[in-house]
Amino acid sequence: MQIQLPKIHQGKVRDVYEVDEKHLLMVASDRLSAFDVVLPDSIPEKGALLTQISNFWFDMMAPIIKNHLTEIPVTQVIPDADLDLQRRAVVVKKLKALPCEAIVRGYIIGSGWKDYQATGSVCGIALPPNLKQADQLEKPIFTPSSKAAVGDHDENISFSQLVDLIGLERADQLQAVSIEIYEKASRHARENGIIIADTKFEFGLDEDDQLVLMDEVLTPDSSRFWNASTYQTGTSPESYDKQFIRDYLETLDWNKQPPGPKVPAELIAKTAEKYHEAYKRITGQTF
Repeated sequence: MQIQLPKIHQGKVRDVYEVDEKHLLMVASDRLSAFDVVLPDSIPEKGALLTQISNFWFDMMAPIIKNHLTEIPVTQVIPDADLDLQRRAVVVKKLKALPCEAIVRGYIIGSGWKDYQATGSVCGIALPPNLKQADQLEKPIFTPSSKAAVGDHDENISFSQLVDLIGLERADQLQAVSIEIYEKASRHARENGIIIADTKFEFGLDEDDQLVLMDEVLTPDSSRFWNASTYQTGTSPESYDKQFIRDYLETLDWNKQPPGPKVPAELIAKTAEKYHEAYKRITGQTF
């Protein structure tokens, strides 16, 4: 449905509208992106699933960290909002976003695995020798990245570079909070058959300069979720996200620049199924 509010940002997945000087409406779309390109196909109900998974985690993490949610229902700012919009949208506090992403890795995979193979470390953190792909780390590591300009890729940075960006006290706080959230979420997920290999968080500051968790949290889009029952090291484990689609795109003669190629319907259906399964395992409810 059409939203009659000023749109102030369109991301790869989320659209952000201005409600008033203190509040925003954040709407998660069904858009599908891979390799930072929005593809022509979408995943049915994906935006609503991502929003509801995030809301579940925001609630669970409230004892650890404040979040951007408000008590304001979507229908208060969009009186004729249909059920679909109510499930994929949230009214949030306007915050000053920190210029970094807080990434926590509990397992060695992805760009971290590539770094480790080349240097024996990840973001300047030395790791034990002879780790295998997808090995669990002795304890989770905090590997922040800088927020890239639109169209560029975020870049992994060291902790000292993070200190240069946001100051030592804030960097220490970011690291401690991020690891605490990750560890609590990992325990819950593992009890329900999901391994959270790694995840990224975004934080902002409120008007009192307090740290606030924002954007999305611990979804299959912002995290690597693996099926605990089929997990094994030495491979890239089966995941609960769009990995099927990434794997398919890697087989194409495509330069990873817009426009993105079409994706076969069966892969779209398989991916939608994975999002639904992740939702059910995490929240204990059927969507």
